[in-house]
Amino acid sequence: MTYPQFFNKIPTIKLQDDLACLLGAFEDGIIESSYLDVVKSAGHSCPTVLGAYLMTLQGLKALHENEIPKRGNILVEFKENQTDGVAGVIGSVITNITGSTTTNGFKGLAGKHDRNHLMNFGKDINGASVRFTRRDTQKSVDVFYNASSILPHPSMNSLMQKCIQGSATNEEKVEFGKVWQKRVEDISNNIEEVIKVNIKE
Repeated sequence: MTYPQFFNKIPTIKLQDDLACLLGAFEDGIIESSYLDVVKSAGHSCPTVLGAYLMTLQGLKALHENEIPKRGNILVEFKENQTDGVAGVIGSVITNITGSTTTNGFKGLAGKHDRNHLMNFGKDINGASVRFTRRDTQKSVDVFYNASSILPHPSMNSLMQKCIQGSATNEEKVEFGKVWQKRVEDISNNIEEVIKVNIKE
């Protein structure tokens, strides 16, 4: 499987999952997710998929500081409705990492490990892209993602138009993929610029 190597340079996200430990999936329930893992589940790499990953990375880091986040202990809230814009896409990425779902998740064992109702849309969260809350301490962080300052290659829009219209040559199709991923890479190299975290007191 060949993919852009900058995927490997993006920091991974480590969580602990009691269910994974119980069922023998991972030793001590430690799960480490990478951007490559997210791309494989999403089926593509783009600024939205990367943004969802980076918001989770930075949000959980601020929420837990030196602790390992616990899967199933994280409430995720969105200002947008699930069908608005790319909110559903972002939600799917965050679900894959945190295990948090709306009503379509694992229902638990003997009242434990239920992953439903841990992701909610259409909430009043003061303009943040996503809010993460620890269920054990109720500490919350609002996470904002804005990659507009990371400009695409000048040829990207024209190449995209040709690809969509079906008039692009094979060389132009390859070039479009390269400049598209170059912007994703540029965003990944500027995490502190594109992601802002506000800890809720």
